[in-house]
Amino acid sequence: MKNNSKACCHTPKKSSSIKRGILYGLLPHSFCIAFAVFSILGVVGITSFFRNLLLTPNFFQILIGISIILALWSAIIYLYQCKCLSIEGIKKNIRYLSVLILSVVSVNLLLYLVVFPLTANINLRAKENINIVGQSNLSKITLKVLVPCSGHAPLIIDEVRKIKGVIDVKFRFPNLFDVTYSKEVTEDQILNSEIFKSFKAIKI
Repeated sequence: MKNNSKACCHTPKKSSSIKRGILYGLLPHSFCIAFAVFSILGVVGITSFFRNLLLTPNFFQILIGISIILALWSAIIYLYQCKCLSIEGIKKNIRYLSVLILSVVSVNLLLYLVVFPLTANINLRAKENINIVGQSNLSKITLKVLVPCSGHAPLIIDEVRKIKGVIDVKFRFPNLFDVTYSKEVTEDQILNSEIFKSFKAIKI
């Protein structure tokens, strides 16, 4: 009994729960991060692989679910190893569990609100294209796209840019895309793009 009490009262390292929280927070967005990185680097072959994964129905929701399950499983294993798998044990380890959950939530918010919106608009080709076409021949349309999260913004931008006549695409949080295009393409052609069969888009 004495050893069990000591184990249950043992205070885990805060850094351990933070590291686990960061890992589980990054997991749901791992493929969005990979697609954004390789898209910026211009690695076409690899981005095609991640594109197919991001287009999988409910793929994002599945990853979120896996992340939550792993976080809960990690907490259960820790409590079991400490012989604290009980209501009383949870109360004694509430600090560890709180930091774990807070870390997961914080990483998700940081990626969703800051990192993805900033990286989505990193594009060196847009200015070159605008200079070639000339400002007088350009039009603009704003689309509201039903993406699961801002991490999918680079995917939408990359696909819309492939349309002949589209000069530039800019993302605005949470799900708005400003598309600059020339007379080579119409609004209907943009709205009927293949990517919008997976993620519905409407003109606003």
